[in-house]
Amino acid sequence: MDDNGNEIRCVLRGKFKKQLEIKKDKLYTYDFAVVGDFVEFEILPDGSGVINHINTRKNYLSRKAPRIKGLMHKGERYEQIIAANLDVLYLISSADKPKFNNRLIDRILVAAGSAGIKTDIVINKMDLVDNFDGVNFWKKLYEDIGYKVFLTSTINRTGIGLVKSELSGKVNIFWGQSGVGKSSLLNSLFPELNFKVGEISKASKKGRHTTVTSVMKKVDSNTFIIDTPGIREIEPFGITKQDLGHYFIEFVPFIHNCKFNSCTHYHEPGCAVVQAVEEGKITVERYESYLSLLTTIEDEPNY
Repeated sequence: MDDNGNEIRCVLRGKFKKQLEIKKDKLYTYDFAVVGDFVEFEILPDGSGVINHINTRKNYLSRKAPRIKGLMHKGERYEQIIAANLDVLYLISSADKPKFNNRLIDRILVAAGSAGIKTDIVINKMDLVDNFDGVNFWKKLYEDIGYKVFLTSTINRTGIGLVKSELSGKVNIFWGQSGVGKSSLLNSLFPELNFKVGEISKASKKGRHTTVTSVMKKVDSNTFIIDTPGIREIEPFGITKQDLGHYFIEFVPFIHNCKFNSCTHYHEPGCAVVQAVEEGKITVERYESYLSLLTTIEDEPNY
């Protein structure tokens, strides 16, 4: 996209491709240009562009890359960068179809928190809910921790205006589980975008991917929207067992009171986090989510 907001299809200079060939076993660590990057490019006679330089990123959102045969050594997982230079991540979930998944939400919160990216939570498809007790429980839980939570519906337009009022002047990325209505939500916010909308599989009750690559759209002079492919699962990249607790933000006030500096808040004696759970200062739901994620974290960072 140039300074006037015109979209220009660009390719990478040969020097980037040469680097990629040399480091092909770390393909996902060396994603040279991603959505949200600021780049320097020149326009060719045919109207296309070529990227000459990629500027330093202020932040980026990533996860462990899916396992792809031939691109990694045994047991290693590399980093897949989703987007860069972000102001706010809108974590899109659904009240139903698919069911609200707090474990997946907590994993995304960890990935965003480790990158220093502000995150708001959107619980979509509220029109499918008859009893609001369950949704209100999760809304209060995450708000009490410190996250902003929006309840939305693209059918009756609940909460659409509230979300839209938060977007101005920012680079906003929308990310979440497949089938939660992310593209429908974006179309409700900005009908001119006309993102493709998918359906829920009747067999699996899970979403089907409709967005296959991340796409950035400029919706006014200084506001940008990034739509991303839906995800089925996520593992945060580059976090140790000892680090993980710092990204469950309600753990932080208690961590420094643990008996051991290397406490993983699981089996160690004198753990202040476990004590906080027992005293009701940390919810059982979040602690169990933490333990579930802890089992997937390597002892050493994988970068």
